[in-house]
Amino acid sequence: MDRSAVFIDGAYLVQVLKKHGEPAVDFLKLSERLCRGTERLRTYYYNCMPYQSHPPTRKETERFAKADKFLFTLRRLPRFEVRLGKLGRIGGQFVQKRVDILLAVDLVRMSWDKQIGTAVLLTGDSDFVPAVQAAKDAGVLAQLYFSSSAVHDELLDACDDCFEITTELIDGVRMQE
Repeated sequence: MDRSAVFIDGAYLVQVLKKHGEPAVDFLKLSERLCRGTERLRTYYYNCMPYQSHPPTRKETERFAKADKFLFTLRRLPRFEVRLGKLGRIGGQFVQKRVDILLAVDLVRMSWDKQIGTAVLLTGDSDFVPAVQAAKDAGVLAQLYFSSSAVHDELLDACDDCFEITTELIDGVRMQE
């Protein structure tokens, strides 16, 4: 089967794009490029909505509305799914909850259900190593797109193919103005 699914860790991609000047990215073009010529079944985007206090500040409301608009736009793209975790507070710090699990469950389920032959991950977190291994055990090729400044060696070792996110890649998927 020559069909791929793209799994994008949204918070990770935001970090990567900051290092490239925060360009606006055409997510459909990015997804197609990451699939490297295979049929793209679907792209999954994982993240959390930003924090809002009760009542929210004007800045929080603006940030939330901007994120909501962005996710609305992603959902309208062909073959895109948005999966949202929860934002939790631990010791005064905000942390994403459930996001990694949502990605891991989708990756393993689609692999074992034989929906895909290739899993394309855009992340750097070693928490995904067991899910990547399960996907490989199901016969799926695991491809990783990563930033050299933010990737765990265990994830690099677990994936079949690894591709660094370069300036050339980012420039090739910028939004046209």
